[in-house]
Amino acid sequence: MAYEDIRDTVKVCMFDQYGTVVDMQGGLTAVATPFLKAKGWHGDPNSFVTWWRRTHFENSMIDALLHREHTPYREIGHRAVAHVMDRAGISYTANEVRTLVGEIEKLKPFPEVPAALDRLRPKYKLVVLSNGDPDMLETAKRYHGIAFDRVISVAEAGSFKPHVATYTRAAELLGLRMDQILFVANHAFDCIGAKSAGMRTAFIDRRRRPFGETPHQPDILVRTMTELATAIV
Repeated sequence: MAYEDIRDTVKVCMFDQYGTVVDMQGGLTAVATPFLKAKGWHGDPNSFVTWWRRTHFENSMIDALLHREHTPYREIGHRAVAHVMDRAGISYTANEVRTLVGEIEKLKPFPEVPAALDRLRPKYKLVVLSNGDPDMLETAKRYHGIAFDRVISVAEAGSFKPHVATYTRAAELLGLRMDQILFVANHAFDCIGAKSAGMRTAFIDRRRRPFGETPHQPDILVRTMTELATAIV
């Protein structure tokens, strides 16, 4: 799809927050490093955070597939951190688990993101669609400092991304057709979900990884948010 078509049609750039706008891996690794050292655990803190995030993702997908009442992101996070520490043989308290998960609210943006979003702002409305709980996303505003036009939690749809209901509900709340939204994410699963639902998608390939085989390929593939702004402004 030509960038000209996106520039002519898209009204909103919609962003995943954790890992796309804010540096989740780097930020949580910085927090986990002294915590794990104090516990006497000598493994790699970056790997610990990767296990944490993968376990969280797996548990959130299970929650979405069960089609029961939506479990809050924070609660899924508590379960994930406790599970990973159990597997690593690390002793912990419930308060320590809550503290680690609470650090998600304090994550900072990737360095290039604020300036890139300022370049997009005159042409597009900037919106977040996140798996985070509404109160977590509200608190996060004080730390990432980015003035989004709207921040939407998947709690509005009662399911985690990439369930189709999350993207369709976000479009309904904005009063837009699906193809008037460009969904931007650092995660292939999120781009696949949004594209399958009918949105345009942009994959921010910061980690230099192949997108993978899928009929739902992104419309735009760039390395940074700066490259995205250059492409569509």
